[in-house]
Amino acid sequence: MAIKTTLNYSPNFNPNKRNPKQIKYIIFHYTGMKKESAAIERLTKIQSEVSSHYLVRNNGEILTLVPDLYIAWHAGISSWKNDNSLNKNSIGIEISNPGHQFNYKRFSEKQIKSLLNLSKLLIKKYKISSQNILGHSDIAPDRKKDPGEKFPWKYLAKKKVGQWHNVKSEILKHNRNHKVKEADQINFIKNLFKIGYSKKNPKYAIKEKYQSFMTAAFQRRYRPELVNSKIDKECLIISQNLAKKRY
Repeated sequence: MAIKTTLNYSPNFNPNKRNPKQIKYIIFHYTGMKKESAAIERLTKIQSEVSSHYLVRNNGEILTLVPDLYIAWHAGISSWKNDNSLNKNSIGIEISNPGHQFNYKRFSEKQIKSLLNLSKLLIKKYKISSQNILGHSDIAPDRKKDPGEKFPWKYLAKKKVGQWHNVKSEILKHNRNHKVKEADQINFIKNLFKIGYSKKNPKYAIKEKYQSFMTAAFQRRYRPELVNSKIDKECLIISQNLAKKRY
C-alpha cells in the first residue's frame, strides 16, 4: 500500500543512517501551536533543533520531514520499558493541533484517516508491536500531555493501531471515582510499570509527583473521560486488564 506524502524536509536529524531493525516504536505528538504554518516552520527550522518524521496537516495531507532511517528529534528525554532516549528507536508523527495551551480541539476525520493509513504502513514495514504505539505523554509523562485525551486511541486500536483494554463500559462507569486502598494504589503503579511506563522518575521529580504525572498520562490514554491524576477503582481495573496483556 503506497501513501502519498509531500516532501518538506527538515535539517534536524542525525546524519548517520540507522538499521531498520532499530525502529520499534511509533510516537504520536500534537504540534501544540496556534497556527499550523508556525508548527511546520518550527519543525523545519535549523535553529529550533526539533523535528519529526511526519506531520499530518489539518486537511489530512501528510508531510515527510525526515526519512524513516534517520533519527529525528521529537521524543526528547524519554523512556519506555528498558529503553531510554527513544529518538533512536522510534518514528515520530506530529499531528496538527493547537494543544492544551491554545484551545485544544478534536482531531479531524481527515487527519485520523491519514494517520491510520500511515501507521499501518509503518507497522507492517518495521514489524512494530501494538504495545509500542505510544503517545508523547506515555514516554515523558512529567513533561508532556500530547497527543492528549481527545486523541482517539480506542478507535485506532479497533483498527489495529495501538492497544486498548477490553473491560465493559458499564463496569468502568460503575467503578469511576470509587476510592481504593493504599495497597491497590501500589498495585496500580506496579501495573503501569508492567505496561511499560518507566520506573525511573527524573532526578528532579519527587517520586509521588512523578507517579501523579504517570497516572494522568495513563488516564489521557485509557480513561479520557476523567483526567484528574487520582487513582480510583476504574483506573485499577483498566491497568490490571492491560498488564495481563503484557504477561
